[in-house]
Formats: sequence, structure tokens, C-alpha cells
Amino acid sequence: MKIIVPMAGRGSRLLPHTLTVPKPLIPVAGIPIVYRLVRDIAKLLPEPVIEIAYVLGNPAYFGETVMAKLTELSEGLGAKTSFYRQNQPLGTGHAVMCAAPSLSGPAVIAYADTLIRANLTLDPTADSVIWVKQVENPEEFGVVELDNTGAISTLVEKPHDYVSSLAVIGIYYFKEIELLRDALQGVLEEKLTNGGEYQINDGILRMIEDGKRFVPGEVSAWMDCGNPAVTVETNGRMLDYLAAEGQELVGKVEIENSQIIKPCFIADGVVLKNSTVGPRVSIGADTVVLDSTVKNSMIQTNCHIEKTNLDGAMIGNHVRYSGVQKQLSVGDYSELE
Repeated sequence: MKIIVPMAGRGSRLLPHTLTVPKPLIPVAGIPIVYRLVRDIAKLLPEPVIEIAYVLGNPAYFGETVMAKLTELSEGLGAKTSFYRQNQPLGTGHAVMCAAPSLSGPAVIAYADTLIRANLTLDPTADSVIWVKQVENPEEFGVVELDNTGAISTLVEKPHDYVSSLAVIGIYYFKEIELLRDALQGVLEEKLTNGGEYQINDGILRMIEDGKRFVPGEVSAWMDCGNPAVTVETNGRMLDYLAAEGQELVGKVEIENSQIIKPCFIADGVVLKNSTVGPRVSIGADTVVLDSTVKNSMIQTNCHIEKTNLDGAMIGNHVRYSGVQKQLSVGDYSELE
């Protein structure tokens, strides 16, 4: 089994946090988004992962440090690492095709901007599985329509009229991913674009027209990391899941006259003095929190937070902050007093 991870986007909706760190490497509940996504998928698949192919963007942003971290992720799963570049934002289908040399055999495609809780059971009678989640606002998503056998008959992007409430979450399994490669090659050759971009849906629709059987797989939880407010909410939900699963989330912490209200992720080297932290808070390594109350927030590494009351905050690395603002989004290397 292979995993293909398109992750070339800059994450502009998550600015300023993505100015210095690519969005998939931003920690949520203590672990970078792409680490958690890939590990969760690998853990749930019925056979070992032999290769992970990452589709990165501009090397000035996705450079050697990013590649080293992703190689470490793959090697930790016993998988070969492959890197490809998507130097222009030409869509989801184009991103997949940038990894064309790796598109053979059984594979999962997972776009690196989402986190899940799921049972990734693979239907042996199906050519492909598209994971979906029931949503209340299907007009804001790509959705699948099912036929009377329960197979997927079509995909519709942000339908104006009701089609179904099963939204596509961006994770796909292909028994023979070379069939998608060939279908997308035709899309590229014919310059079949939507808004100037080549979409994976057009390749999938060609496969369905050729008689390939696509079935839905439903996830129990789908968590987005699109903007700071949503990412903070996802952080809290993930902490809830991890705590319910019995995972230990608090490392070696120096505590003085302070309280931790679980669930929280608190890394090694954190100092808490005269503070209350939690619930649903993540704090990165070597951060100091003094005379403060922090809940429903994310604070990354090497920060100094003092005399504040935070709720719904997302704070980057190497930040010094002292103030009364509850909800804020502060990028790396900022100082606010």
C-alpha cells in the first residue's frame, strides 16, 4: 500500500502561522497535522505502507528541513519516501499527477489539511473507496450521490440543488491507482479545467463512466484546520478523543501553584506558575505560563505568556505575550505587551 499526500499549498487562510511553518507541519494536540493524518491512516489500513509520496510546493518554502521531517515520518512507519513538486497551484488533480511515477498499485490519497476518526475498512468488491461525512450544509462541499446499490454514481462540487448530504473529506483509496493516473492524464491533455484548475473529481468521474465501482466509507469524525478559529476547535476535539482513548498527554512539567484541567497536551519543559490551564489546551515544549488562565487554546514552543486570560487563542513559536485579549491569533517571533 502507498500513501500519496498532496501538501503544496501555503495555507493562506491560516496566516500568520503559515508564514514560517507549512500548514501540514503545524502541531495540533502536540503533533503536526500531516504526522497525525499519515500515522492514523497507516494504523487503520489492512496492509503495510511501503511508500509515502509527498507533493510539496516551492522549495523556498518546503525546503530541506521540511523534507527531513517528512522522511523521518515515513521511516518511522517503515516506508520509502518520495518527493515531488507542484510549483503552480493548478488544482487537486494536477497535484496528484505531479506524483505520477508513484501512481501504481493500491494506494490512498490523503490531502494534508484534515484530521479524522474512522474505520478505514476496504470493500474488497470495490475499485475505490471515497470517505465521506454526513454534513448539515452540503452546498458548501463536494458531495457524492449514491445509486440504489449503495455505490457512488456521481460527485458534485458545492451543489446549488440538493444532491446528498455526504461530503467528500479528501481521503480516497484506489485498488489500482494507475487507473486514476490514466484518467487524469486524459483530463490534462484535454485541458479540462474548473476555474483554471485540474480537479481529481474529473478523473474519478471518468473511472465511474468506465464502469469502475466506487463506494463510500464513512468517518465518525472529520476535523478541519482551515483557519485559526477552526484549528483551535479541532485541537480541542482531538484532545477529547485522545483523552478518551487513554493517551497520556502531559509531559515533564514544572508546576508551581497551578492547576491543569484535562484534557490538555503539555510538552516537556513547560513551566506553569500561578496559572490555570485547560480544558482543551495544547502547549509546546519550553513555554512558560505565568499568572494566567488559559483554556480552549493552542500555544506552541518557546513562548512566554504572562498576566493574561486566554480563551480561543492560537499562538505560534517564540512569542512573548502579556495582555488582556482573550481571543487572538499571533504568529511566530511576535512580542505583544
